[in-house]
Amino acid sequence: MNSSNVKMPSWLEWAREIQQLSQTGLAFATTGYETQRYTRLNEIAAEMVAAHTTLPPAELTANFSAQPGYATAKIDVRGAVVRDGRILLVQERRDRKWCMPGGWADVGDLPSDMVAREVWEESGFEVAPRKVLAVFDANRSGRPLEFYHAYKIIFLCEITGGGERPSDETMDVGFFDFDDLPPLSDQRTNKRHLAEVRAHLADADRPTAFD
Repeated sequence: MNSSNVKMPSWLEWAREIQQLSQTGLAFATTGYETQRYTRLNEIAAEMVAAHTTLPPAELTANFSAQPGYATAKIDVRGAVVRDGRILLVQERRDRKWCMPGGWADVGDLPSDMVAREVWEESGFEVAPRKVLAVFDANRSGRPLEFYHAYKIIFLCEITGGGERPSDETMDVGFFDFDDLPPLSDQRTNKRHLAEVRAHLADADRPTAFD
């Protein structure tokens, strides 16, 4: 079940590809010459991003260098928790906007365990994941999460306990009508994601959406 892609700026596509080539090249470099060349590619990618943003090249280079090994997509998990027809959203401290609870998946965790922990940590609710609603290319379904390519997995979750409470990362917690949403943190949750959640609620047999 594919959907239309969001076109990214050419400079971002080029910078991302150069950074990925650099990261993978450094992982397999066997000579000083190769290391030097791939390190320079890393610097070029940072300079390209810095030219189009307010981020300093040195900070970007350090960030890129902290990504070792073969370049792969990151995973963002989100919990779709619905009560009485209203969707659970949390207000992020970073941008003061709202999203489904979730975050980057940690190495070593089951995806279902990860999303349950994120929901509990950010909202106070204990949940049981029941279904994967969607697997989206996060960089093509709205604004990119970050510079790095990422996939977003949305789980339908059932409340099993707990109660509303904010956290170190969230300022507020609440349930909202799908037709009366607060300002969304689009990098984390956008209208396309919520439309897919709503479609699954209307049709329990709806297959998992994916890009």
